[in-house]
Amino acid sequence: MKKIAWITDSTCGLSQDFIKKHNIHVLPMVVNINNISYREDIDITKDEVYTLLKQHGEGAKTSQPPYGEFVELYKKLKTEYDYGIAIHASSALTGTYQSSISASEMQEFPVEVIDSKIGSYALGRMISKGLKMEQEGKTYEEIVKKIKLLPNLAEMFLLPQSLEQLKRSGRVSTTQTVFANLLNINLILKFENGKVVVEDKIRSKKKAIRHLFQKIEDTYQRGELKELGIMHAGALEQAQQWKEELKNLYEHLKIKVEPLVPVAGVHTGYGTMAIAWLKE
Repeated sequence: MKKIAWITDSTCGLSQDFIKKHNIHVLPMVVNINNISYREDIDITKDEVYTLLKQHGEGAKTSQPPYGEFVELYKKLKTEYDYGIAIHASSALTGTYQSSISASEMQEFPVEVIDSKIGSYALGRMISKGLKMEQEGKTYEEIVKKIKLLPNLAEMFLLPQSLEQLKRSGRVSTTQTVFANLLNINLILKFENGKVVVEDKIRSKKKAIRHLFQKIEDTYQRGELKELGIMHAGALEQAQQWKEELKNLYEHLKIKVEPLVPVAGVHTGYGTMAIAWLKE
């Protein structure tokens, strides 16, 4: 069998234990908070990002890994592996996908670079499914063919705690924020073809949460949902509450709670909640 290198970036949402166990090569995104830059999961954990974001949300931003890190990684991998499969966060939100393609071509390492059109839990699930296929003895070509289908099966919805961070990051205007706050409107965001768009505007937080739970119910009833990710931007207690509620409703549904990747959370703000899955 040909030896496959698995490459991604820190938007994958995978635990450090899982990454080490499967020898996944992860390029860290850079988070800048209070004018200090941190490499995600190296200099700072995701939970620590949200602790700082709560205190210093103004001006916080993220950026992709330096291009030189891609080049050095592929230079190393081509001496150790036959092929590579790289799955990166949505190319509409970050340049990691293009940098990965360019660096692999520069180093002449045969790697299939895939745009997940999403990030966080759903991106991690794509990698998990690919690894499972590899363990089952599937060929490189079979694995690549399957993974290329997965971005169109990914769903992710986000519920920001408030619109303040969206305003700071330029995602909504000050006028929109004022009116939304006056009317107690909550935005439901979703990934659509790689971009984050407004899925709905809902009065009251309770109704917004019910809206998200209805998304889960609809997908579950269609037989398309077996594993669900609940993500939070520093709101672990609320995420655990959601998990308990959903476990009571869906006994056989696998539910994983994890921090929302900072590339999303920095823009949507502290306290953001999210759900995601890959349709079966």
